[in-house]
Amino acid sequence: QVQLVESGGGLVQPGGSLRLSCAASGNTFSIYTMGWYRQAPGKQRELVAVITSDGITNYAGSVKGRFTISRDNAKNTLYLQMNSLKPEDTAVYYCNVDHRRLGVFWGQGTRVTVSS
Repeated sequence: QVQLVESGGGLVQPGGSLRLSCAASGNTFSIYTMGWYRQAPGKQRELVAVITSDGITNYAGSVKGRFTISRDNAKNTLYLQMNSLKPEDTAVYYCNVDHRRLGVFWGQGTRVTVSS
């Protein structure tokens, strides 16, 4: 199994920044893709950004240019740097892992609130 723990969420004003972290433990080898998803109140969970083990990234159009996804394979940790935050970024952010042998895993989520 793979365990994922997100951290770094909180309350920020519009235009502010946050950095989310996702620490993976357990059977962390053979992890192919790591990504961030988010779910706002009354909305479906949506992809925010994804990164492969080779460092290839992809972003949702709504966050491109503002968010940066990265991973530290030595630390088994995923990051999401969030800049120029908008109220519509308010959501619970979930870490996702695609393991080549064990399947898909999710974290419990960390809440981000962007408000004045």
